Amino acid sequence: MDWLWFIIAGLTSGVIAGMGMGGGTLLIPILTIFLSVEQRIAQGINLLAFIPAAIVAIIIHAKNKLISFKVGIPFIIGGVILAIVGALIALRLPNDILKRIFGVFLLIVGIWQIVFTICNSKDKSKVVFSKISLNKYN
Repeated sequence: MDWLWFIIAGLTSGVIAGMGMGGGTLLIPILTIFLSVEQRIAQGINLLAFIPAAIVAIIIHAKNKLISFKVGIPFIIGGVILAIVGALIALRLPNDILKRIFGVFLLIVGIWQIVFTICNSKDKSKVVFSKISLNKYN
């Protein structure tokens, strides 16, 4: 029955990854917290699952002309180099330290998303109200 939970975790993170929001931020905690997978193995599974999800997402977003390859190339080059460095560092860190680093990373990303959402929602509400009032009087 454990395989069912692994399939559900994979499907959930695949949907999130397909939307371009980073399925690993969901998959790794699910694997480590709920399915008792070691942090290094969860990260490896995430990387393996990321490849087909990324390919499908790239194809779909490219067909919809939502990707600027000219802008993306420098990110790809930097990402590959730093992924190698990060993987080498992760192999040398104890599992407990790796878990804490990932937890801090998720906390920072979560706080940043909350602040970003609050800041953008204030701006969008002003825009929406001004559009509504303009539409009523024009």
